[in-house]
Amino acid sequence: MASNVVDFAEAERPPRSSHAPRVLIYSHDTFGLGHIRRCRAIANALVASYSHISVIIVSGSSVVSSFQFGAGVDYVRIPGIEKHSDGGYDPHHLNLDLADTIRLRSDIIKQVVLTFDPDVVIVDKEPLGLRGEFAPALDILRRRGARIVLGLRDVLDEPAKLLEEWRHNGALHALEHHYDDIFVYGLESVYRPLGGLPNQHLFADKIRYTGYLKRAVPSPMPPSRFPRITKGPFVLVTPGGGGDGAGVIDWVISAYEADATIPLPALIVFGPFLSRERRKDFAERIARIPKLESLGFEPRLELLMNRAHCVVAMGGYNTFCEVLSFDKPALIVPRVRPRLEQAIRAGRAEELKLITVLHDPSQLGATERDPLVMAAALHALPQQPPPSQAFLPSLLDGLPAVSRALADNLSIPVRTRAFGHSAAVTS
Repeated sequence: MASNVVDFAEAERPPRSSHAPRVLIYSHDTFGLGHIRRCRAIANALVASYSHISVIIVSGSSVVSSFQFGAGVDYVRIPGIEKHSDGGYDPHHLNLDLADTIRLRSDIIKQVVLTFDPDVVIVDKEPLGLRGEFAPALDILRRRGARIVLGLRDVLDEPAKLLEEWRHNGALHALEHHYDDIFVYGLESVYRPLGGLPNQHLFADKIRYTGYLKRAVPSPMPPSRFPRITKGPFVLVTPGGGGDGAGVIDWVISAYEADATIPLPALIVFGPFLSRERRKDFAERIARIPKLESLGFEPRLELLMNRAHCVVAMGGYNTFCEVLSFDKPALIVPRVRPRLEQAIRAGRAEELKLITVLHDPSQLGATERDPLVMAAALHALPQQPPPSQAFLPSLLDGLPAVSRALADNLSIPVRTRAFGHSAAVTS
């Protein structure tokens, strides 16, 4: 698994044309970085394959502006929604109730669809959007003849919980009646995220397993001043966005506090959503340990992943893709609330000898974590085989597979849909 590839190059742009194909990617983004990073990777891959097209990402992420996008990609940020640990939602910034915020988001999405008039639409994870906010746009897109794709990560949740949720919110009906394709960004031999749903015959022929989305070192690579320990072998500790990663960070710090003989130093990247109070507390503890350093938020985490000798992470989809892409020995500490997604992925990956799993006892009902258990895992981690030793064919073919699957719509120089550009003014 080569890791010296680049994300996208600054090639000469083709002449701009309002008649070239257009792609809209919807990402509801209520928690963490996973959705926007996945959508960004797909958008950048599409414009790398079809440089004449235009891609707009509609996102609720509060940090979308921190990321690097290829030429031909732009974004529209809708008002943010914050997801709590109990699964509830609230507006992130606005002093509105949730229903008014959802209506506002839905109206903005609808207007983008009307004006941009995409030929291809990729909806990330939620078939009808958050609380049904994408449903009006789906109706418009279906009438206009756009190709509508549902993009799913490899694991959504335990089958019974997914069935309950999707039956309640109308997603099962949408799979049959609204979507032309269902792209699963993983391998069928690893996990079937929709395998527990009823009436498979209604949508099974739409499912395409693409392989995981390979990540790359960003290019161009601007000068970065990383902490001194990154000049030699080190452990990268990343809780993703950090909103629910305090437990992993605390456990790693306590291991270094308890055992000064852990061989490799560690760089802990807090993530943008770790609370200010926890960040301050962790930073003070880290400052007392010579083998630890920290960063707040690094949008080009691929640079650090590529440098690191090994990784400790929670095991969200994007981090898992990076571990595979950069071929790093990894210790995954999955969360189990509010979804079992990370635990299911980690368990299956460990069975396939891609990573090692360490469960957080506090997530399983225990009152405390043992620092020496984490210390023992950190001692063993540098000797762990990298994922490439467990060879799985087509494991990282996701991005080129998505591009190939959409070739009929995007390779043409001029849009051929019946509505086309003139449809932008009507619903």
